[in-house]
Amino acid sequence: MDLFQLGPADLRSLRADAPVHRAGESGLWLVSRYDDVRAVLADPKRFHPDNALTAVTPIPRPILRVLARSGFSLPPTLANNGTGTHAGLRRLVAAFLTPARVRAMRPRIAELARDRLARLTGPVVDLHPALARDLPAIVLLEVLGIRSEGVDVPALKAWSTASLELFWGNPSRERQRELAGPTAEFHRWLTHRIRTARGDDLFGALRDVPLREAAGLCYFLLIAGQETTTQLLCAAFDAVLRQDGLWARLAEPGVAAGVVEEVLRRDAPVSTWRRIAAEPVTLSGVAVPAGAHLLLMLAGSGSDPEVFPDPERLCPARPNSRKHLAFGHGRHFCLGAGLARLEAEVVLRETRARFPRLRLASAEPPPMLSLLSFRAPLSVRVRLGDTRPERAGAP
Repeated sequence: MDLFQLGPADLRSLRADAPVHRAGESGLWLVSRYDDVRAVLADPKRFHPDNALTAVTPIPRPILRVLARSGFSLPPTLANNGTGTHAGLRRLVAAFLTPARVRAMRPRIAELARDRLARLTGPVVDLHPALARDLPAIVLLEVLGIRSEGVDVPALKAWSTASLELFWGNPSRERQRELAGPTAEFHRWLTHRIRTARGDDLFGALRDVPLREAAGLCYFLLIAGQETTTQLLCAAFDAVLRQDGLWARLAEPGVAAGVVEEVLRRDAPVSTWRRIAAEPVTLSGVAVPAGAHLLLMLAGSGSDPEVFPDPERLCPARPNSRKHLAFGHGRHFCLGAGLARLEAEVVLRETRARFPRLRLASAEPPPMLSLLSFRAPLSVRVRLGDTRPERAGAP
């Protein structure tokens, strides 16, 4: 079983036949049923997050030296932190992502979306580079108080995608060497910004945190906080446009928000996450030894028929859709969940308003980002149609 290419059929088979399964050479224990995944995430004493950011493909010593020369390290900060420092660091970041602060971003998100949509001329465009790629990075920077015009956003995206592949992909030795360069460059940039921070943005808020921890926190936050939203936008566009009649319904109250939850449930951009068993445990009747590295199938848990009836169907009115685990659960629940939800809803609605006759350019499946923990369309090619207001009864 290729862990980088798991599809819905694989996840169904795991849930039914091997809900807790040691996957051969990888050494990972796959946990696929909803109740088990939630129980692991809810219990930080028995299941530690130390391996959450560990490179899936071991990085050889010569390439580690390239990273070390930039001062690169990933000390325990947020996702990989099971120590007593986690709560304080989390509170520091959470202060920038309060519900009120997130709500206040709605007009700005709409403005950014409209600006990009106005530039589309078609007849066929790819919504990934045209709309979904850079917008989440700009939104994240601004909600963190960082002036987006002072950041090279294309460089940030290049650093982010290189880092994702290096730590969650299966690159060759030569490819690892290529990826180490932008990864190290990103870390140097972060270190410089934190050292020279003078304002009240995130970098300034970290001035009293040791530099190593501050850089490690920013490294993960500025990747995960926007790359996963880019992935969510692409997954949402692809899913909606593959279901007859759903695009038209996005104009109805609550439908766009419901669609976002269903996409998160069925097609979670963060498809898996990792934990370490701190002691011997039993999950679904299977004995798991202390020290076992668990791979929690977040995407698979969202299609568990014991929790979500008719799970493969995308149903915007599903009453329990927000019960999914796409943002995790417990003390490590994603701090940016509210912002991601808002961005996806607003961008869907703005795109529907601008292009009411939008449709996929091809019925063929799109190329996919297929990393261990991140899965989403890399391209969403669409035909724009025209922008004339729809008439009652018009096809």
